[in-house]
Amino acid sequence: MQPPAPAALPPIDSRFQLGAEITPTQAAFLDHHGFLHFEGVATPDEVAMIGSEMERIEKQWLAERRESVYGIPLFFGRGLRNEPIVQRLAFASMFSEPIRRFVRDARFEPIRRLVAADARIGDDEKDGVVINRYLNVPGSTYPRLGWHTDGLRDLFYGRMPVRFLNVGLHLDACDRANGGLRLIPGSHTQGFWSMCFRKPYFVSHGEDPDEICVETRPGDLTVHDGRLWHRVARSTREGAPSLRRSMYVPYLTGPYEPKSDASPTPAYHRLGAWLRARKLARTKPVGA
Repeated sequence: MQPPAPAALPPIDSRFQLGAEITPTQAAFLDHHGFLHFEGVATPDEVAMIGSEMERIEKQWLAERRESVYGIPLFFGRGLRNEPIVQRLAFASMFSEPIRRFVRDARFEPIRRLVAADARIGDDEKDGVVINRYLNVPGSTYPRLGWHTDGLRDLFYGRMPVRFLNVGLHLDACDRANGGLRLIPGSHTQGFWSMCFRKPYFVSHGEDPDEICVETRPGDLTVHDGRLWHRVARSTREGAPSLRRSMYVPYLTGPYEPKSDASPTPAYHRLGAWLRARKLARTKPVGA
């Protein structure tokens, strides 16, 4: 069966159903726009389990005074009561058997095969399974994330950017008012120069006339090409209503490249950790 022509594709804000196979229409939508949005992939109980495991891991790491995991710095910030929190948890499935089992559930097989027939889950590779927590409160070091493509990471690893699909499970309701994932559809087909210089990486946060907002509900799954320009906008809400959590699962091909606590920290993570520490120091209350 021939995939539909671009003009025959569903509307750009379409929510798809994840079935036993990726349909020709879904594959054509991904190729043309650079992303897919599947609704209701995880149940409310599964979303609650991931949130509970996140809190358990965070408590363990804070007690251990960890600053990094397998060479990847932890993102520290302040919570609703000005308590220290971890806002980005790398390698979560290495510290949680329930999460490790969940990401291997048979329902995700079409996603794995979409990446490649031999794709694997990189529990201990790259940054592993990552859980992000965005919170718009004083002292948060992670209320938003500036414009970027993931091709920059490939360049830091000394290789040309290739197609890399980001697979994210969303744990909270996130409409446009709550910030959320912003994408520039079709930008994954740009040339190398545009990928490097279209916007200043991470420090650019302004709205783009071509961007769209992917509005998600708890349990939704998104797939987007890492070469796509994307960002996470700051919530217009403050405190608890601004909470936005998402979990990204790495599907990898090629040589197995495991990390350990002896692994060096990549240069771009060292720079990010320094910038976050400076920001946190500026927002830390006197005497805290």
